[in-house]
Amino acid sequence: MSENTAAQQHAAWREERLRAVTSPTGNLALVETRWGADDPAAVLAGQPATVTATRLSRHNPLTGAEERGVRLWDAASPAIKSFEGIDTYPYDPAWVLQARYTDVPGDRRVPFQHAQDAGFTRDLPVPGDLHLTLDGRDYTLSAFDDDGRLLLVFGDPTNGTETYGAGRFLFVEREPGTERVVLDLNRAFVPPCGFSEHYNCPMPPPQNRLHLPVRAGEKLAIFHR
Repeated sequence: MSENTAAQQHAAWREERLRAVTSPTGNLALVETRWGADDPAAVLAGQPATVTATRLSRHNPLTGAEERGVRLWDAASPAIKSFEGIDTYPYDPAWVLQARYTDVPGDRRVPFQHAQDAGFTRDLPVPGDLHLTLDGRDYTLSAFDDDGRLLLVFGDPTNGTETYGAGRFLFVEREPGTERVVLDLNRAFVPPCGFSEHYNCPMPPPQNRLHLPVRAGEKLAIFHR
């Protein structure tokens, strides 16, 4: 793929990201999660016409019991109204990295801390390891299974200064039938909790913290005051 083509595809990806986060059920639209509720119609009673509701469920991180809830999304949320865009580094082909994926037999779950969980962890399914060499250092990274896609939650020294403080996310592309994977860090993105306080995002585990500043991908969501 030529550099021009790659840059064009990256520009299209950026446009799609903006469409996604500003959609009626995008990251900026989440305004409330009510655990214990199970009737979206009842929760919507009295809400503005711009608000919609969806069901969700989870396993309580302390007890393991299944919990149900309802999320409220507002297509005219304050976050959408004040959103100006996503600050992003320029495309750089040097940050398209090659790595190797190896399956792990059986069901392996790795503990991930979450931003709003007061320090305790949740075990997430990690079906294999990503082996990456970056700037002469070898890493074994844990990407968890996110509805059939590998999602890498990683940190680097730019977090909290240039980029979102809790780390960034990256979907990992696997080549079918091979161990080869591509980590295009130009597509590292701000996690949902960088757009709405009503998300509870996983944090990078120690093995996913890179020593080198990753000046690629999204930096921060920008809002006007």
